[in-house]
Amino acid sequence: MVVRSPHPDVEIPDLSLYDFLFGSLTEEDLGRTAVVDGPTGEATTFGALRAQVDAVAGAVAARGLGVGDVVALHSPNVPAFISVFHGLLRAGVTVTTLNALASGPEVGKQLTASGSKALITVSPLLAQATEGAEAAGLSRDDVVVMDGAEGYSNLRDLLAAGAPAPEVSFDPATHLAVLPYSSGTTGLPKGVMLTHRNLVANVLQSEPYIPLVRDDVVPAVLPFFHIYGMTVLMNCALHQRSTVVTMPRFDLPEYLRVITEHRATVLFVAPPIALALAKHPLALEADLSSVRIMMSGAAPFDAQLAAAVGERLPRARVMQGYGMSEMSPVSHVVPFDRDDIDPGSIGLLVPNMLAKVVDPATGEEIEQPAEGTSAPGELLCAGPNVMVGYLGNEAETRDTIDADGFLHTGDVVTVDAEEIPKAFVVRAEGAELSAEDVMEYVAARVAPYKKVRAVQFTHAVPKSASGKILRKELRAA
Repeated sequence: MVVRSPHPDVEIPDLSLYDFLFGSLTEEDLGRTAVVDGPTGEATTFGALRAQVDAVAGAVAARGLGVGDVVALHSPNVPAFISVFHGLLRAGVTVTTLNALASGPEVGKQLTASGSKALITVSPLLAQATEGAEAAGLSRDDVVVMDGAEGYSNLRDLLAAGAPAPEVSFDPATHLAVLPYSSGTTGLPKGVMLTHRNLVANVLQSEPYIPLVRDDVVPAVLPFFHIYGMTVLMNCALHQRSTVVTMPRFDLPEYLRVITEHRATVLFVAPPIALALAKHPLALEADLSSVRIMMSGAAPFDAQLAAAVGERLPRARVMQGYGMSEMSPVSHVVPFDRDDIDPGSIGLLVPNMLAKVVDPATGEEIEQPAEGTSAPGELLCAGPNVMVGYLGNEAETRDTIDADGFLHTGDVVTVDAEEIPKAFVVRAEGAELSAEDVMEYVAARVAPYKKVRAVQFTHAVPKSASGKILRKELRAA
């Protein structure tokens, strides 16, 4: 049985990632703070960021790089990462992001496999970068050190040249934006081909469940070179005009300082960080009252840990998401407004996606039960965020994406009964009102997927002392 997202599809514009994120900036947006350097506190407005992105695109084009070329970006989370990443895409270049902890030989292998024509890095990583560049046949002139190093081009000099951003033309649905490397379900790392449309789609698919707003402050400790950090921390925050505070690495005292001093409101973490927030003595002393959302991803996040960290973040909604590089990456999220879902669950399909669960041995579809939980099976997903395929590896691509467009995740899941909209109604004294009356009234005023399918009359709607409806009690009624 194919499972659909309970949320209606979102419209995906036919735009490049640059036009999607920066093309709609208003005059008010231009003065808002887009990025803050966590260690120094230096702030960059959206207007200045867009100017930097355009300048990078001009510098890249002046070096003869553009549509069809691949450039590697090798950096921790610093503000310049965002400018360079989007500047490369603005110039039509495809970006392959390198793990900041990669060794020289690992850098060389990815540069060679991706066909990179240049490497942009930072001075603390220069030894590994140059070893890898040499192994891949790149010259010293092909290496740019963003913060400067003797004998190498640096970002400041490139931007000072003042070359205008180029006019480029490509199809966002087919032109590759990024080439992150993933081991997939098995084997050696493979280049995941993601288009501009893939990345634009996944930002829009994520937003109904992860409601960032303009005043949100997001500490970016999860790496931008990983697809989770790239899409959720960087691109989703930029699209909503939130403020990103960059952190080059995870250090708990520094992370807590950033949260408290910047009054961070949304934390995107992996389970080890959630555990530190729940248990570490330093975290127990920190003021985390500004946090309204904490979402975990990248590894399993069980209900027990969710409850523990929830006690430390009494004002926050603790959520979990699921995805993989091959899906840009988000496919499932526990929605912000669904406190009835087990936080140990990966949540609901994001909009525009289909999924099914199949028996790993036979490939037969496992039916979604009318009640209770299904038998375990492999999760398959399809949608506009699913990769084009693996670079130069048609066999692995065919093994991963079937003829119907479903991506085999390699992860085993169970699925429970899908909910239907149900109304709990308190009749006014003396009123004659039937379940059919309620359903007909609602059906005339809402989209088809919101139509009430069941009605239960009750004497009162249970509420907490603060007036919040107690949905769990309603479901148990």
